Amino acid sequence: MFYNVLRGEVLEIKDAIVARINEICNQRNINYNELATLAGVTPSTVYSMMDETRRDLSVITVKKLCDGLEVEIPEFFASEIFYSLEQEIK
Repeated sequence: MFYNVLRGEVLEIKDAIVARINEICNQRNINYNELATLAGVTPSTVYSMMDETRRDLSVITVKKLCDGLEVEIPEFFASEIFYSLEQEIK
């Protein structure tokens, strides 16, 4: 889990990834269906990833979404939302 300084809330890594994807999509005015097309995945893949009840993410899916958004992996994770990550092992 980490503390999101910008929003004042504690999130898990999955939530941070979803928030980052949403941030980029909002900046570019891209909806989930458009993102799916750009990334070469099904809309259901994107929607299930964004579902708060699902906790697992595929690294390959994250990479495909980044490719579709034309964002390099280091750029994706360079966001402040990832700066305060804590160790996941408890």
